Amino acid sequence: MTQVVYNPSDIDFAKPGKHHYQLAFQMDSNWGSSLIPITVINGLNGPAEKNVVAFGGTHGNEYEGQVSVKRLCRDLDPATMRGRVILIPQLSQSACVADRRVSPLDGVNMNRAFPGNPRGTISYRISNFVKTKIFPQVHAVLDIHSGGNEAIFPLCSSFHPIPDPQQRAEIAKVAQLFDTPFIMLYSSQLHSGLLTDEAEAMGKITIGGEFGYAESTNRKGTLHAYEGIRNVLRHYGLLPGEIVKIDPARPSPPRFVQAVNLADYIPCPKDGVWEPLVDLGVDVSEGDLLGRLHDFSDHSSEAQEIRAHRSGVVSMLHFAAQIKKGFTLYVVSEEVWL
Repeated sequence: MTQVVYNPSDIDFAKPGKHHYQLAFQMDSNWGSSLIPITVINGLNGPAEKNVVAFGGTHGNEYEGQVSVKRLCRDLDPATMRGRVILIPQLSQSACVADRRVSPLDGVNMNRAFPGNPRGTISYRISNFVKTKIFPQVHAVLDIHSGGNEAIFPLCSSFHPIPDPQQRAEIAKVAQLFDTPFIMLYSSQLHSGLLTDEAEAMGKITIGGEFGYAESTNRKGTLHAYEGIRNVLRHYGLLPGEIVKIDPARPSPPRFVQAVNLADYIPCPKDGVWEPLVDLGVDVSEGDLLGRLHDFSDHSSEAQEIRAHRSGVVSMLHFAAQIKKGFTLYVVSEEVWL
């Protein structure tokens, strides 16, 4: 049974067992509400020192997180658990319904809206609720993403460069529990207002990740997201059992790669049609041909060759054929050892 609540104080975060809520956020333009799904599970075997929250649907057109977190709302059994797990499968519920990256209610990207504003438009009010009511209750924050309709990444968990060595070491350890081929350290200079930025600044063990692309529900990505979250719960003692090897066919551990500077995110030099010539996750050398950019205003013209600006691992490629000048065309990351 799901309970609709209109005030966050009506959610009993300490109540034993599993409880499903829809938290109503009043729309700005009419008399309706956007109902944010929240499941709170308090294990019946006692408290835990370190609680966890998992988010899907921070961007509405990314589905691996929505599906994996929703499944956990049903699958997790408080009778076998300790501690508290908070599950929010569609954080930007209006964007999820609309299959859009941003909310159609206020045009705001939820992953640029933090720390939020209790008097702002609906996305800012939701992000303020997360910062003030959710983050203080948990030790670990998991935010499951994918490339939407813009970018393709190799399956990876991710986090920003963290100055605190103890926090960084624990984040690196937890990121490995998703057993993705890569763990990507990405730039904190790209954007402001990210959910993960806010959680990291509050000292949380914060994991993001890219688990698919093309507004689909990638099978392998969803598997890694679902089992990865369960592994995190096992790691912190909320769920019984041993850590699971999610991809037994890959004997090697995840590779750590980093693209931490803005110069690592190569912008497209002009409008055109993008033809990639390499696969994601491959190693390339500086000067290797990555793809061609075609100009169909003159179909007899030579395509512009796009070559790697450095050696490393191909960690992102633009997905759609049509690309505009300035959009990120590719990322080549360098391997690091943590």
